[in-house]
Amino acid sequence: MNPLSPTVILGGGFTGLLTALHLCHHRHSRPIVLIEQADRFVFKPLLYELLSGEMSDSQVQPRYAKLLDCDGITFVQDTVQGIDLHQRQVKLASGLQYSYGHLVLALGSTTNYFGIPGAEDYTFAFRTGEDALSLGRHLRACLQQASQTDDLERRRVLLTVAIAGAGPSGVEMAATLADLLPQWYCKLNGNPEEIQIFILNRSKEILKGDINSHLREVAEKALKKRTIPVQLVTEATVSAIHPECLQYKQQGYENQLDAATIIWTAGTAVHPLLKQLDIPADRRDRSGRLRITPTMQLPDFPEVFVGGDNAALDMMLPATAQVAYQQGATIAHNVMAMVQNKPLKPVKVTLRGTLMKLGLGEAAANLFDRFIISGRSGHLIRQGTYLELLPTPVHNFKATVDWLTDEIFSRHSQPNLSSQPSLHLLQRLGDIAAVLVVISSSALFWRAIQPNQFSQVLQPTGLPVLLDQLQQSQ
Repeated sequence: MNPLSPTVILGGGFTGLLTALHLCHHRHSRPIVLIEQADRFVFKPLLYELLSGEMSDSQVQPRYAKLLDCDGITFVQDTVQGIDLHQRQVKLASGLQYSYGHLVLALGSTTNYFGIPGAEDYTFAFRTGEDALSLGRHLRACLQQASQTDDLERRRVLLTVAIAGAGPSGVEMAATLADLLPQWYCKLNGNPEEIQIFILNRSKEILKGDINSHLREVAEKALKKRTIPVQLVTEATVSAIHPECLQYKQQGYENQLDAATIIWTAGTAVHPLLKQLDIPADRRDRSGRLRITPTMQLPDFPEVFVGGDNAALDMMLPATAQVAYQQGATIAHNVMAMVQNKPLKPVKVTLRGTLMKLGLGEAAANLFDRFIISGRSGHLIRQGTYLELLPTPVHNFKATVDWLTDEIFSRHSQPNLSSQPSLHLLQRLGDIAAVLVVISSSALFWRAIQPNQFSQVLQPTGLPVLLDQLQQSQ
């Protein structure tokens, strides 16, 4: 192996980005090349906040140029066209080629449309920042048209949203829109009671087979309590999608739902590049993901590490940020151990619970599968935890300060009609104090399982800024 051969990382999601940052932080002796086709990192759990305006574009999808402020990392914005495992080469759409000493496959997944006619052409996906912004533009246009038409049937279609899939993404989407769209429509002098939101699900239960299944009862109650109650259509199998029309089978009968907005959250598929790799079927799982060793390596190509949605381990792991973080840390450790001829360590993933957004300003937190906290408190825990998980300390700190400021001044909440502003202020301060405790606990947890990864989340210098702003608002 050429001692100057770089460590090449394909994919800039959580696993790939954190692997690169770990390698750089620990002064990896080889060049690090991160290849990603987008110019922004997308914090997917917070895309709902980008759609609703609860968080800004720079908070949810910062540019890699700002995140990768490390001389040891070369960021290449390009599309991978081919991977030759035998020749240890990666070919890009631009014509560039990279030979590697070690390769990290962290390409993520793609949307699975299950071969359903029209699904890819006539539905909105929700995986990128542009997806969120495009959906927002479309929804606003539908509301605007609905507010200006006297055709009752046309208005009904314009104000109907159908969501295919009742996994976490479908539930979070429905809950968000059921609070958000009435706000938007009221500003246009529309009647929010005309809005309809449907979730179509193949099984009888939402969140079936998902790590969030513990939150099913809480989620079902939350969907009913939204500004516009969400309607569940269970045991419904989508058969075809046309412009503004979704066809489905239920109990042997064909049905159709007319909706100007159809959102697809029904599943994911293995990345196409993984299908092209020269790896036999017995080294893959049923979905086509690559079976790897406990040290995150391909059995026949030990210089290749695989993580995130691309990897199949003996243990079943959810596709969540906390898993990707820990896998990225292990991959980085083992890459450096190989270079230094030191023992590799198996990956150990610690799950500390799950979080779900269940409307504007509401969420559910299932902590260590023991405690379920919902409502406003769940929202604060969810936001505080996700902000602490932002990839770099600088971006983490800035986004946290921005969010805390918004929370103090209720920038994304309903107007306060209380005649006792001091009481409201005390309530807000109590909320913020709770978040600070959550963030501090979360930071201690992450430093415990991944030493030296992050600097302290909330530096003391940030607190006077918040207090000054608070005093000026009184």
